[in-house]
Amino acid sequence: MSDAVEVTRDDQAAVAVVRMNRPDRRNALTTELKVALRDALEEVGQDDGVRAVVLAAAGPAFCVGQDLGEHAETLRSGDPDAMRTVPEHYNRITSALATMPKPAIAAVGGTCVGAGLGFALACDLRLAATGVRFATAFAGIGFGGDSGLSATLAHAVGASRATDLLMLGDSFTAEQARDWGVVREVVAVEELDDRALALARRLASGPTRAYAEIKAAIALGTVSPLTTILEHEGAAQSRLAATEDHRNAVEAFLSKEKPTFTGH
Repeated sequence: MSDAVEVTRDDQAAVAVVRMNRPDRRNALTTELKVALRDALEEVGQDDGVRAVVLAAAGPAFCVGQDLGEHAETLRSGDPDAMRTVPEHYNRITSALATMPKPAIAAVGGTCVGAGLGFALACDLRLAATGVRFATAFAGIGFGGDSGLSATLAHAVGASRATDLLMLGDSFTAEQARDWGVVREVVAVEELDDRALALARRLASGPTRAYAEIKAAIALGTVSPLTTILEHEGAAQSRLAATEDHRNAVEAFLSKEKPTFTGH
């Protein structure tokens, strides 16, 4: 079992906390972390002894998205299937959170970017610490969204604001996220874990079968099923991974330079 993710259970309250545990890397999504997170979420999602789940992270960042160093190595290798991580990891992590028949809560204690934002939005409820900043970040490296963001962000803030955030990539604060309805409340960082656990315990003591039906009904009420959005995003990311713009932007990011986009 990888130590990239820690799972702790409060059996008395029937709550599981799934915590990304690469604080030194700001919980950037390496393959090791993605596999560990996917497996942990699928396991607790299927565990009848768990009635509510908290997704959290160790260190000053919740998740800064894909580890671009690892991604750049894959692109440089010429791997023709460089984006298989989308269906193998990102889609399954998002689906595990969105479809588990129990409430999922994101406790966002630090920077939440890219796929990290997608994972948070795949949860049912979100708490954020004061000072947290969120961003989509994909367009900055010549990518579209993944991890369901094309659907969940639009559902959370509306299509117009989601388009703005995905295209321009401007960051937004925890307080803005609260005002837009993205997060339930903003709390001091030292209170975040306790508040998330208290909320999870409250939900775990409630009618979890009713909660599962509520999740399913809300999903049906969206314009497009999440599975359709995930399939579209995966195909789009594969196409974009082959562009000069994306490859050059990744290298520019790693070199701390501003990328130049040519449309190729």
